[in-house]
Amino acid sequence: MSAPLPTCYLNGAYLPLAEARVSPLDRAFLFGDAVYEVIPVYAGRPFRLREHLDRLNRSLAAIRMAAPRSHPEWAAICQRLIAQNGGQDSYLYIQVTRGGELGRNHAWPDGLTPTLFAYATSLDATPEKLLDQGVAAITAEETRWTRRDIKSTALLANILLKKLAVDAGAFETILLEKGELTEGSSTTVHVVSDGVVHTPPNGHHVLPGTTRDVVTELAVRLNLSSNSSRVTEAQLRSADEIWLAFATRGILPVTRLDGTAVGNGKPGPLFKRMHAAFVDYTRELAGTPPL
Repeated sequence: MSAPLPTCYLNGAYLPLAEARVSPLDRAFLFGDAVYEVIPVYAGRPFRLREHLDRLNRSLAAIRMAAPRSHPEWAAICQRLIAQNGGQDSYLYIQVTRGGELGRNHAWPDGLTPTLFAYATSLDATPEKLLDQGVAAITAEETRWTRRDIKSTALLANILLKKLAVDAGAFETILLEKGELTEGSSTTVHVVSDGVVHTPPNGHHVLPGTTRDVVTELAVRLNLSSNSSRVTEAQLRSADEIWLAFATRGILPVTRLDGTAVGNGKPGPLFKRMHAAFVDYTRELAGTPPL
């Protein structure tokens, strides 16, 4: 695991992460009443910052919270946090909670002051072994709530599902609901069949993935056909290639699913093209304004 970097942001102050303190009566601690974002940083630049902040605001609106900061204000916070932690490749975790009161009530009172927290973690290069050999995944039935489009900190179901993968010696748990693919426990899943990249459509049942959107855009660059529509379990299990997309690793190939080889059991040719395009895209953005 990569180590957190030393300086964090908490309610307007930049301070050592080890010294950050939040009340135990904060609703994030008591109820998981909070939303968050994870934003990769390449060459000192937050990647897809506008899209991440747009999603943060959609999550806030869905839980009936006003955005506590504008995009430019968040951008300034991110840039200062990156600079104070050395400007290296990293990822930022941003969390907005509803705040706290003197007590514990399911229905929140008006007038709470939100808690704003952000910190950075070093982002190590993806091990070549993962790119050359791919990763294993298992499948499980979907057990999460029905508003997965909200990036909530209430992640107990995701945690239990991810632990299933770890216990099985796999990287990810891919979730199925009524015979259809939803997503991974912490990733978006892309299925490649007959040269077409498929991923389930956005809705309440999946989190709109920012890295997933990059894959869709890069597919256009690469003249690859892509499709956002329902993906059946049969399509998943017969796929030529399966990819995982997520903020901290970009794109990874799944080469074994429930112990069975995906395709020929090696990262496929379309993954190699997509991964190279993704790396090139991050380099293209170096030095450009984050918003």
